[in-house]
Amino acid sequence: MSKQNQPPGKKGKSWLKRLNAWLHLWLGLASGLIVFIVSITGCLFVFQKEISEVIYKDMLFVTPQSTPVLPPGVLQEKAQAAIGKDKGIRYMTFYREPNRAWEFMVYKAGNEKAVTVFGAVDYYGSVFVNPYTGAITGIHDYKHDFFIVVKYLHWSLLLNGPVGEQIVGWSTFIFVILLITGLILWWPKKWTKASREQSFKIKWSAKFKRVNYDLHNVLGFYSMVLALVLAFTGMVWAFKWFEATVYVVAARTTTPPAHATFKSDSLHIASANGMDIAYAWMVKEIPDAQRFSASAVAPDATAPLYMSAYYGRETYYNRDDFQFDKHSGKMLGRITAKDRNAGEKLIGMNYDIHVGAIGGIVGKVLAFIISLICASLPVTGLLVWLNKGKKKAKTEKNTVVEATI
Repeated sequence: MSKQNQPPGKKGKSWLKRLNAWLHLWLGLASGLIVFIVSITGCLFVFQKEISEVIYKDMLFVTPQSTPVLPPGVLQEKAQAAIGKDKGIRYMTFYREPNRAWEFMVYKAGNEKAVTVFGAVDYYGSVFVNPYTGAITGIHDYKHDFFIVVKYLHWSLLLNGPVGEQIVGWSTFIFVILLITGLILWWPKKWTKASREQSFKIKWSAKFKRVNYDLHNVLGFYSMVLALVLAFTGMVWAFKWFEATVYVVAARTTTPPAHATFKSDSLHIASANGMDIAYAWMVKEIPDAQRFSASAVAPDATAPLYMSAYYGRETYYNRDDFQFDKHSGKMLGRITAKDRNAGEKLIGMNYDIHVGAIGGIVGKVLAFIISLICASLPVTGLLVWLNKGKKKAKTEKNTVVEATI
């Protein structure tokens, strides 16, 4: 409606509101497909652990036994023999749960110039071993695993290098702007009973266009805070500058605390596997840890053995990091939560927050629901725009008909 055709006393929208609506529309159309892909893949990935444990139950779980577990070094040798000497084990996970197989992971980067992540990864998999018997329960190829493909699609649209990551990152940044502009569009002019009904409730009895409009507006409002959390935690990975900003805001300093790096005594004559001694020490000294991890020993004789103790069954942020002498198994250094500043803690929580694991099963359910809503917003928003176009075309047609009568 033009200004000259407006009813007396009725003001048109301000240029700020028109700009806000314009930004919401065209930024939404520009980023909608990427936001949909990223959101729906995030939704799929939330329960990957639970689903995988059902599908690969025989590989991931063993029958608990009364006998003690074999030393990690022995299990590593059996895993290495099973996967082949040409694929070096890089990372190991030792579970305290008596019914879990232990995991020995192999990985090698491929062609750096490859277009997709499949060409950029030579191999990526794990050998699972019964910790009581040393029997191989299975070898899993992560490179072509469904949930790993979903994760790479979520992270970089399956593209190798920074291009895909930047596309996803900037689309996420635009999504943040859409949430803010959407809130401005949603905000009622007057807080009347009718406006509250329209703003906070979905009118399921209405026609499809109204229901779709409510799904976009109402669900967008209710999901906004958690949607921003998911977006911001995603941007931490996409942009180094954003990660640095989050760190500085949380830590209130640009200088991280100094954490010493130790060296192994290369002159020490090992009478046993250093990792076995280190593991035995961790089991005794940290009985409440849920699992332990160890990085593969570097070829440098003076390099330390890096190990971690995780206190959560599924989370990664709540952990202590250790350095051991890889020859003698002597503990050289330990970093606990009190040794990390607020910035390090928040960055360390980023993954667990992003997938909802930090809140347990409730957090994962919320992450699933919010991701699903985020995936629906580009769809319902597009339908709102298309319906407005049809309404406008119909109005203009009626105006032409009336003018010719």
